[in-house]
Amino acid sequence: MSTQPLVLVADDEQRITKLVSMALSDEGFRVVTASGGEEALVKAEEIRPDIVLLDIVMPDMDGIEVMRQLRERRSVPVILLTAKGSASDKAKGLDLGADDYVAKPFHPDELAARVRAVLRRASGTASTSGAVKFDDVEIDLERRIVTRNGELVELSRTEWLLLQHLAANAGKVVLHTELLTKVWGPEYRDDLQYLRVWISRVRRKLGSKPGDPGRIKTFQGIGYLLDVSESSDGHDGHEGPDRREGPDGRPAGSRDFAPAE
Repeated sequence: MSTQPLVLVADDEQRITKLVSMALSDEGFRVVTASGGEEALVKAEEIRPDIVLLDIVMPDMDGIEVMRQLRERRSVPVILLTAKGSASDKAKGLDLGADDYVAKPFHPDELAARVRAVLRRASGTASTSGAVKFDDVEIDLERRIVTRNGELVELSRTEWLLLQHLAANAGKVVLHTELLTKVWGPEYRDDLQYLRVWISRVRRKLGSKPGDPGRIKTFQGIGYLLDVSESSDGHDGHEGPDRREGPDGRPAGSRDFAPAE
């Protein structure tokens, strides 16, 4: 599964969605398009994009209403695509929580730069913090690549999102609820056992042996911390073994929902 950012673009003008798709694909993004607001909401639920680009004026549902409904379901960055000169729409969109806006017509390079900047802000990663390194592991936050001893580590999208958020806050405790909300959405903020299973998977990908937390430290009842200090003893407040996983990788008895992959 690719960890490149997934972008959802909604615009009723096919030439615009085609232009945006080509421009962002050339910059390494994965792009899914929708021809209207209702379709955008359906696809956002299906693919759980990293960022959404919305045209403000669409016939079935305007972009601001789509943004409002998206934000009710999960926290996702939104860039509004606006007609040149629609200052009132821009102001309204930003007041209601849009992360940025781009006026049409736009230059493809500018659009890609805006998308990257919003994704950096959303992940808590400053533009200067390109990589996090410890032991034989390097996490490249800009390129979304993880290597161990120079070899590429294959991560699912869910594993990357967890590791990305921990790496962007390296040396700080990240709350359970924050991780669950960021990766799966606010409705899953209390699914702690599910989080434990996925943290265990990420630990193994980073080279930890079963039962050893490695660099991802547990703060029992609070959250997790990615320890990137030069010396790490590998011990922490262990939460006990993870509950048995079902055949699909979810903890047995957990709520029936599929994570974004």
